[in-house]
Amino acid sequence: MAEVELKLEIDAAGFERLASSDLLGEPDETIEQISNYFDTSDNSFFAEGFTLRIRKVGTSRIQTVKATGPSASIFARSEWETPVTGDSPVIDHTSPLMNEFGDRANDVQPKFKIANERRIWNVTENGSNIEVALDRGSVRSVARETPILELELELKNGKSKDLFALARKIEGIVPLRFGVLSKAERGFHLLEAERTVVKATPVELDRSDCACQAFQAIAHSCFRQFRLNETILRSRKNEESLHQARVAIRRLRSAITLFKPMLQDNEAKRLSAEFRWLAGVLGEARNLDVLLPKSRAGELRDSLTEKRAAAYENVIEALDSSRARALMLDFNEWLHCGDYLTHAATRDVRERPAAEFAGEALDKARKKLKKHGQDLSGVDDEHRHEARKDAKKLRYAAEFFRSLFADKRSERRYKRFVGAMEALQDDLGALNDLATGPDVLEGHGLRGLAGADELIIHADKAKLIRSAQDALDDVIDAKRFWR
Repeated sequence: MAEVELKLEIDAAGFERLASSDLLGEPDETIEQISNYFDTSDNSFFAEGFTLRIRKVGTSRIQTVKATGPSASIFARSEWETPVTGDSPVIDHTSPLMNEFGDRANDVQPKFKIANERRIWNVTENGSNIEVALDRGSVRSVARETPILELELELKNGKSKDLFALARKIEGIVPLRFGVLSKAERGFHLLEAERTVVKATPVELDRSDCACQAFQAIAHSCFRQFRLNETILRSRKNEESLHQARVAIRRLRSAITLFKPMLQDNEAKRLSAEFRWLAGVLGEARNLDVLLPKSRAGELRDSLTEKRAAAYENVIEALDSSRARALMLDFNEWLHCGDYLTHAATRDVRERPAAEFAGEALDKARKKLKKHGQDLSGVDDEHRHEARKDAKKLRYAAEFFRSLFADKRSERRYKRFVGAMEALQDDLGALNDLATGPDVLEGHGLRGLAGADELIIHADKAKLIRSAQDALDDVIDAKRFWR
């Protein structure tokens, strides 16, 4: 198992509390770092998964190129360090940037600066040697600046599980949140418009991956999407980030279901149930977000607005709760160190080629949707909702495994398949809104207010069902991109 480095975010009060606690004591070393990042005018290095920086510590300067994107696998290593004497990059034939970008690699310009004070402790935890780095500083571009307050735990030797044992001790002193952005990513985000939402990004899998590697990459992608939207949600309380945070949890729970043959430990079930709790809290606010724009000015709209504000407060309270923080810590420890990684009974499944596992998982999800969706007009709302959940799981599975089937024929089939899936999900989503709207209003004591019936009876249900059935049939008839 590869070593794990934990990046943890803390607030200003927590920083001071941790720095002065008896847990770590006096740092073994404190260093001042100034890092200047460079890229082409259109940031093509970063877009292709490379970063270029010159870091100054004292009087020494080190130039570092990192490859973290899809191109990283073609190189024997992912990081190149070179001593330099000045503040301008030196790019020659030994640099991967020259190999990847040719003459464009020399046309670089400064993008942002990171100034950081790093306190370092060397800690022994259950016999494992761990470097603890506490960072405080800022990332600054020409127009914007953002603070850095984070903690990094790096395993030098020993067991990955001991990183989490130490993290739990720290959590007992200060609240922790998992960081999913590197300092470089923070800098490049400063160069963009401020984000109000983060949608799922493609999961890059390799056909040489085994099923276990695929699951970890997918789960990490889902968790990253959740954390990025959680950060936005806590500061903005906007409906887009709330919706995508909820989508991220659904994607993660779908991944756990897809990989169920490999995840036979009880912890997988417990974690999925805890994420269902959190998704439910977000869902209460989401339901009001769906109804509010459809309401007219008046008592009903005012009441919905008040209920929505209260629901968002409940969301923030849940996200800040010890239960949610424990869930994030438990999940990450399980993902990297869980018993599912060594369970003898599932070894063959874990080691299966990812593409082989994906093909069977997609066939199974498609078969389930076909079974539950063959007669949408002849079943009740509850059964149509089951078909809607099946459709989501199939869509998520298709997105998870897309990169494993990347030839031209598969790409064409994937586009047609996803187009049909989008139409199906739109129709099933509209039907779900019709079904749940009355219950949402009833649950908040608003069913009797003027305009309530108009709010929830706004579409031709029979027409939507026919449209959904046509879309579902198109999905089933579409050629499978994974074959």
